[in-house]
Amino acid sequence: MKGVAVIFVVVLAVVSLVAMPGEAISCGDVQGSLAPCLAYLTGGGEPSSSCCGGVRSLSGSLQSQQDRQTACYCMKSAASSFNVRSDAASNLPGKCGVSIGMTVTPDIDCSKVS
Repeated sequence: MKGVAVIFVVVLAVVSLVAMPGEAISCGDVQGSLAPCLAYLTGGGEPSSSCCGGVRSLSGSLQSQQDRQTACYCMKSAASSFNVRSDAASNLPGKCGVSIGMTVTPDIDCSKVS
């Protein structure tokens, strides 16, 4: 029985290593990263340190074109749902010292994000 448990743990470890590199970003990931930024994005002022931490985390997660397009669609949808100020959204990465490779505007064509 102990041998079966060891094999099970090894199989889980191998599967997680194989699955992680190809794992695409989700809207939940994007929303979780940017949730601390909601006050800045809808109200103004300066982004908090937790907001910038989320932006940096999100930026590091956007490894593929698919990731960037998914993030674009998620941010565009969230922006309209939460009445995000477009100037705040476009300034946020720069205020946090990162580049996400796109500026999300209400009329962005996310399918063209590279």
